[in-house]
Amino acid sequence: MPPQNRVKKAVRGGAPGKKSNLIHGRLSVHRDGFGFVIPDAPIPGIQGDIYLPKAETERAMHGDRVAVRIKRTERDGRAEGQIAEVIHRAHPSIVGEFRVKRRGDFVVPHDDRIRQWIEIPEGMALPKIGPSVDRVGTRAMEVHSSQDLDGMIVNAEILDFGEDGDRPIGRVTEILGRPDDFGVDVEIIIRAHHIPHQFPQAVLEQARAIPREIPDTEIARRRDFRSFEIVTIDGETARDFDDAVWVERLPNRNWALHVHIADVSHYVRPGSPIDREARLRGTSVYFPDRAVPMLPLELSTQQCSLRPNEDRLVVSALLELDARGDVVQQKFTRGVIRSVERMTYTAVHGVLEGDSALRERYARLTGRFEDMRELAMVLNRKRAKRGSIDFDLPEPLIEFDEFGEMTGVTRAPRNIAHRIIEEFMLAANEAVASHVESLEAPFIYRIHERPDPKRVLDFEEVASQFGYSLSPGAAPVKRFRGEVIALDNPNLTSRNYQRLVAKIEGKPEERILSYLMLRSLKQARYNEQNVGHFALASDSYTHFTSPIRRYPDLIVHRVLGAHLDGGSYDDDFRAISAESSETERNAAEAERELVAWKKVKFMIDKVGEEFDALIISAARFGFFVELTELFIEGLVPMETLPGDEFQYHENIRKIIGKRHRRQFSIGDRVKVRLDRVDGVEKKLQFGLVAPRKR
Repeated sequence: MPPQNRVKKAVRGGAPGKKSNLIHGRLSVHRDGFGFVIPDAPIPGIQGDIYLPKAETERAMHGDRVAVRIKRTERDGRAEGQIAEVIHRAHPSIVGEFRVKRRGDFVVPHDDRIRQWIEIPEGMALPKIGPSVDRVGTRAMEVHSSQDLDGMIVNAEILDFGEDGDRPIGRVTEILGRPDDFGVDVEIIIRAHHIPHQFPQAVLEQARAIPREIPDTEIARRRDFRSFEIVTIDGETARDFDDAVWVERLPNRNWALHVHIADVSHYVRPGSPIDREARLRGTSVYFPDRAVPMLPLELSTQQCSLRPNEDRLVVSALLELDARGDVVQQKFTRGVIRSVERMTYTAVHGVLEGDSALRERYARLTGRFEDMRELAMVLNRKRAKRGSIDFDLPEPLIEFDEFGEMTGVTRAPRNIAHRIIEEFMLAANEAVASHVESLEAPFIYRIHERPDPKRVLDFEEVASQFGYSLSPGAAPVKRFRGEVIALDNPNLTSRNYQRLVAKIEGKPEERILSYLMLRSLKQARYNEQNVGHFALASDSYTHFTSPIRRYPDLIVHRVLGAHLDGGSYDDDFRAISAESSETERNAAEAERELVAWKKVKFMIDKVGEEFDALIISAARFGFFVELTELFIEGLVPMETLPGDEFQYHENIRKIIGKRHRRQFSIGDRVKVRLDRVDGVEKKLQFGLVAPRKR
């Protein structure tokens, strides 16, 4: 059937299959075409994910929720299936490169896990925004025909998914620019992950209509903190300031800690246009050179942001803590503050390290910063005592010049000022969670479940090569004939992780084992049921401190505020928890993907250069390295290793030469040469530099 005759409006999903033998799950497609369905729940008799051959994956797209029927099951429990139904389409639109071919016009998806090219019928290649298009602010592009679009990056709405085996049909809605145009990479990632990035007109109009002045009647009903020396402490480039703090040593030698959080709930009412959009977004998304905010800028950087020397509405957690860091009194209230300084982590660190110029500039606050440091260390010791895990993995920081071009990747700075804010926010989050839980009110908790036994075992097998274990003397889980047979170990707690973190601190293997320990843990998420927070060793935890950039925090403020008023707040906490967890994961994946892409682009002109590196994983096809100075990863293929024929030994996770027995294993330091940059798959390939003969 000609594409013009079968164009129909794409639907995001359909009714789930009614047959009881169908298994529902998410489709994950490999770049080589085959795929797996990740079941929504464990399936009796089936081990792991359900394999789909290439012919089956072509019936749906990567990320779709599907119903599958099992075709065969092997003795080891591995299963192969076939797609019976697409339940929910993950991609209402596709971003990719426009191609003009003899047989028609197509959009080739940017994500090569999406195998289907999108056919663009005649007349649907040009968006309605006119012949002069400027989507990313680089330059206007004259576009008059589909031929002019050849090679450009576009976004295409899918009109028909081609469920009957036909190619998907779509229409171009946006022209983003040429692949190498400045800023196009960010635009691609935003659309590939379907991140809402343009506020609807109703949202913008509502945000602009919010009065800039706070009415005296509103101030009168709140506790007034404007005479306190309250400060915000954030990064140099931060534009939205959620939190402000104040600390004082009391006459009884206890500590008074005030944590003031922007009162977003005062401005964003349930069900309003801003609220609906904030729930859809779930979170702000932070890229190296820009952010996609959850709230319009009129709120996120102005009316709600705790800017210095301006009156701002807050919800405050007022805590009194003793010398051990235990809360002896706590109170929550609506307030108004007037921050006296917009401090940065660097400036506070300088003050505390004795920088004379900074101590003179902030003389009236120096003593208070010293009190903050002392209290933060008290709180940190308290957390350590109960078993809270404190990973201190280096974070990559992308550096840019004044023209916005990437100049390098360095270790993100982290100092005592970061620790101060981290400890104060953790204390406030715990206090709010325990308070609302004591009221037995419906709520949203931040939970972190016990680690998966199989992942723990995978970590133990690597750690044992370095002489370490999470449970010295007894493996926390066991493997028999390839299967994990001890499904849980109640004696494995966060203290096991904490003790191992302390043991490897400063050791050459610290970077590797810390990373692998982190991978063995589950992801934290939001839930209406409280099961505690494993990594923090906390019985009750929530997110209260960032309502400008996280939707669950806004809900927590509404619940707390309702109880302050003597009432209650009801909402669909289960749905909001699930949605927020999903948008958080999507944002994190988008941020990671863009950083990885920028790293690859940065290395394009460095082919042939040599680098010191650390082996971070080994496999049958080679080993992956991380460059010591640049926090950039790449593969050293097995077939390129010089001087011998090498094999991967899975039982000990090492690559060993057959004749000379040279070994390569996780944690080894090597020197490598950049051999190849694959800009399409965004991968780097290195070669091993042989040591020079003496």
